[in-house]
Amino acid sequence: IKAASLMSESETERKSRKRKRTYEKEKPWDTDDIDHWKIDPVTKEDPLPPPTEESSFATLFPKYREKYIREFWPQVTKALDNHGLRCELDMVEGSMCVATTRKTWDPYSIMKARDLIKLLARSVPFPQAIKIMNDGMNCDIIKIGNIIRNRDRFVKRRQRLIGPNGSTLKALELLTNCYVMIQGNTVAAMGDFKGLKQVRKISEECMKNVHPIYHIKTLMIRRGLAENPDLANESWDRFLPKFKKKNVKRRKPRKIRKKGPYTPFPPPQLPSKIDLQLESGEYFLNEKKRLQKEREKRSQKRKEKSRTKKEKRMQEFEPPKERSVSRKKTIASQQDIESIKQRLKKKLQSEKPTSDASTFVLSKR
Repeated sequence: IKAASLMSESETERKSRKRKRTYEKEKPWDTDDIDHWKIDPVTKEDPLPPPTEESSFATLFPKYREKYIREFWPQVTKALDNHGLRCELDMVEGSMCVATTRKTWDPYSIMKARDLIKLLARSVPFPQAIKIMNDGMNCDIIKIGNIIRNRDRFVKRRQRLIGPNGSTLKALELLTNCYVMIQGNTVAAMGDFKGLKQVRKISEECMKNVHPIYHIKTLMIRRGLAENPDLANESWDRFLPKFKKKNVKRRKPRKIRKKGPYTPFPPPQLPSKIDLQLESGEYFLNEKKRLQKEREKRSQKRKEKSRTKKEKRMQEFEPPKERSVSRKKTIASQQDIESIKQRLKKKLQSEKPTSDASTFVLSKR
């Protein structure tokens, strides 16, 4: 049995080897000058077979774009007709629709047309949006409105992405080789896949409070390094800047509320207006008595208010309190006077008196 199993294993191995060998055979038509990654362009002269079924895409546009789209719609239909596509504009519903026909010579052109109507709805001008129909051009619509909840903070960070007089946006377009349009809650970008990836990263991180100038600086350094052929096969990490995050102290709130001990039970329900009336007995009173009670409350409040105002007015006419001279101060002042008298007496005794009148006055003192 073992011998039979070994024989069967060897046979299966041989068969698998034979299969591999058939694929490993050299093909005479497969030469080194053939580029297997090359995508052959589809032209009107060399078309692909038309689609068997109709494919369509529709998108809505805002009301403020209605006038512009209506003005440029004949040019849109003409551009899409060259690709064998059909388009419709519904002004009542506010939508644009594109669909394939039997004349469509490139089946992928419907995907490009879908991107075209999306860009037109996102306020991209028609001369720029029509470039999406070219083979090397792609687009990406980045949603930035749902990253931040605070509206004021979102507006400030979106403005940061644009920069003063659009300088940051212009630098971003030059470094990524992409067209960027910021409108409302979205960023519409057009270019190659590499540039679109960079634009998405920068715009999303800008909303997360990372300034775009840091990314622009790294892109500028990368562009300079790419021109040097000696650094083509080396790592660029040592040349790229490393930005450290700073822990900025937050403002402390004016009123710091002290939290009580945690209780899993909810707080007791506050009594309603009817409950309070039942407790006081107002609920069982007649309408007249209830109104009378309310009037009495109002009049009482008015009287209290007028009394407090009157007291404030009367405070202005009250005389200020006199400063009470302490007993210690009076004793000290009397002692000073007596010491002065004694000094004057000694002085006069040492000197000769000028007249009898002066001696009389001093003796009296």
